[in-house]
Amino acid sequence: MNTELLSIVIPVYNSAETLDELFSQIQKSLNGKQKFEVILVDDGSKDESWKKIVSLKVAHPEEIRGVQLSRNFGQHNALVCGFSFAKGDLVLTMDDDLQHPPSEIPKMLEAFHSKNVDVVYGIYNTNKKHSSTRNAGSLFIQRSSKMVGGNLGMGSSFRLMKKALVEKVVYHKYQSNVFIDEILHWYTTHFATVEVEHHERKAGKSGYTMYRLIMMYFDILVNYTAIPLKMMTWIGLISSLTTFAIGVRFIIHKFRTPHIQLGFTAQIVAILFSTSLLMFCMGIIGQYMYKIYHLQSRRPSWFISEIL
Repeated sequence: MNTELLSIVIPVYNSAETLDELFSQIQKSLNGKQKFEVILVDDGSKDESWKKIVSLKVAHPEEIRGVQLSRNFGQHNALVCGFSFAKGDLVLTMDDDLQHPPSEIPKMLEAFHSKNVDVVYGIYNTNKKHSSTRNAGSLFIQRSSKMVGGNLGMGSSFRLMKKALVEKVVYHKYQSNVFIDEILHWYTTHFATVEVEHHERKAGKSGYTMYRLIMMYFDILVNYTAIPLKMMTWIGLISSLTTFAIGVRFIIHKFRTPHIQLGFTAQIVAILFSTSLLMFCMGIIGQYMYKIYHLQSRRPSWFISEIL
């Protein structure tokens, strides 16, 4: 049996129906082979998830750690909260809906030790079982991430990491809308991947609607890149050149045909265009100012109401 402790951090949201089977499969995959603990972080569930976590803690006091957040703070914030309780030499993250099969954990452990890396991602094969909306959103993030030169869509939520690297991620707990993959890529370049299966969701439905995916993507862009500011600069430059060219055209036209009076419509269009552009730019600047304010206020990204 490997005496190296493995901490498995699982954010839980409305998954009371799957937690018993999830822990049972983890036991089956690791018992007798790997020393482990499971940290279940209830991220403001509206069903009986916390009661199920309590019952699991009573039945398995040595292997289970339960943390209840006061409300829903998001998957990545819940994971960082769980990291702060992890005691293991290695930390693994996985979903609570059994789409990440625990039977694949030994494969990830083997890859971690054989390749001597800091992080191993469990990458799904082509037969992903997400909804079409979730798959489309994930594909968009991955493709656009490559275009802007970031790591917004790298990896998956099925990941195995060194404890030293996880401790660095916890330093970002005062940062709003934490995105773990981008933080990991900031601290290390030693990654490996291993292909894993991806199963059907056992119960309920994903909380990642198209709207939430879009908002998450925008938050990531503002928090971890300067892309919106660069876009604002280029849009301002292009619009300035365009309006200057239009203005020159009207001036030339006025000199050529002095008896023609320039229309009121052109003035209104120019004013509305410039005003809307200014409002757009101010909105982007406002987002960055809000993020700076949130960071300076040092308000934590989660609040714990109970610990088991």
